[in-house]
Amino acid sequence: MAGKKKLHSDEILISEYNYIANTAFQANEDRSRVTSFYFISTGSLIAAILGTQFAETQIKNVSPAFFFLFLVLTILGALTIAQLARLRAAWHESIEAMNMIKDHYINDSPEIESAFKWRMRSIPATDKPHSIANLMAVEVAILGALTTGAAIYFLVNSIASINWLTMIPILISSPIGYLSLWSWYKHLLVDDR
Repeated sequence: MAGKKKLHSDEILISEYNYIANTAFQANEDRSRVTSFYFISTGSLIAAILGTQFAETQIKNVSPAFFFLFLVLTILGALTIAQLARLRAAWHESIEAMNMIKDHYINDSPEIESAFKWRMRSIPATDKPHSIANLMAVEVAILGALTTGAAIYFLVNSIASINWLTMIPILISSPIGYLSLWSWYKHLLVDDR
């Protein structure tokens, strides 16, 4: 087979490293887009509702529709949380793969080890507290908790009159919504191995 070009392992490793670096970058970019889309969609719908003026009797009539709308927004929040968790896990997997390549070169040339801050043992945890990824998830969970509370408010309003007794399910629904969304995020925030 004359004329066939031979690939060198360094070329393959460089290409692989560049590909992995691009996937890590893309996971970060996608997290930003997903969160922005959710905030803009939710904010636009809430602004449209708040901009609409209803009389007391009309609110009762549209409450089932508003319940459904806020339920959908809560579900969108859960889907956004799921996307954020999986994108963070994908980023983490990419960083681990990049470090495997670094380890290969460090084994061949130990003098280059000091050039790398992140190694397998020092990669930030997938669930690093106060990371941008976690803070984005907190924001989505808080907004999802508010949409949960609003959904329950409109559900209760369509069934009964709002009073101090009917406020109890409304008031506890937001913390339950937040804890549910945060637990969902933590559950999905794992590396697939």
